[in-house]
Amino acid sequence: AKREDEIIAPALSFVSTGNAVLQAGFKPVFVDIDPKTLNIDPQKIEEKISDKTRAIMPVHLMGKPTAMDEIKEIAKKHKLYVIEDAAEAYGAEYKGKKAGALSDMGTFSLYVAHIITAAEGGIVTTDKAEFAEILRSLRAHGRVCKCKTCVLNTKSSYCEKRFSRYGNEDVRFMFERVGFSSKMNELEAAIGIGNFDIYDQIVDKRRDNLKYLSANFKKFKKYLVSIDQEAHEIIGPHAFPIIIQEKAGFSRKKIVSFLEERGVDTRTLFSSNPTQCQGFKFLGYKLGDFPNAEYIGNNGLQIGLHQDLGKEHFDYFGEIIEEFLKGNT
Repeated sequence: AKREDEIIAPALSFVSTGNAVLQAGFKPVFVDIDPKTLNIDPQKIEEKISDKTRAIMPVHLMGKPTAMDEIKEIAKKHKLYVIEDAAEAYGAEYKGKKAGALSDMGTFSLYVAHIITAAEGGIVTTDKAEFAEILRSLRAHGRVCKCKTCVLNTKSSYCEKRFSRYGNEDVRFMFERVGFSSKMNELEAAIGIGNFDIYDQIVDKRRDNLKYLSANFKKFKKYLVSIDQEAHEIIGPHAFPIIIQEKAGFSRKKIVSFLEERGVDTRTLFSSNPTQCQGFKFLGYKLGDFPNAEYIGNNGLQIGLHQDLGKEHFDYFGEIIEEFLKGNT
């Protein structure tokens, strides 16, 4: 791979998807989404592939698994890597396999707003030993020293490898690539381990919340819709996405203000990175290039499924929605 090689990514995502590609020295090439799934539309990928394309990076947005079979088939045909952005997909499954284990690499976020947290940071998963070695190097400024377990750090033991490869040079202070300072500190690790200890309880409760809210939200489908869990998948219970229907007759600003005034916290449902985010303006895309992603960018919102919420909270939310619709439709 060379700098300015291309990575295929969905237009609709949190800004970190495109940022990660650029910060790695590559160029993001964006593809519009399927509005029913919020994920990259596999039918639109091949037209964006060039001789510079090196990987496809699908995002399991809102915990809904993307169409991995189709994407992997395209990747195989064009000899590309597949890297899952599973930041929001804890607990998600696609055809019996866990999100993050469906491709060459998977990435998860440990940011405080996600299903489990270490306050900040993230996780990369891979079953490829070569990739794991490179990742261990990258997290420590590109260090040559990249053993799976460091005897110096974990046991304060003698390391036979320190001077074994380069004479008098200490491998701990030799750097073979441009890397990052991405090592987790002890406080973050302690928070993360505490979250892992109760991971199953967190995911189970949030799945119950998602199931209950999804079933009770369908009565609003004339004006508001969400994503559906299909037979081949399990949605990771990150948050509950809501999309305002085209003929609803009210704006996102109006319904969000109504909800916020009554104590229901919301977030937008991200935006079209290449055309609705100023940071990517230099890439040269223009408004209208990604109509589905742009529609969600203007008309999407989300509410929480936090494990400390229960049926009474979602019943209250339903009452507020009914009250809003009576006065605005």
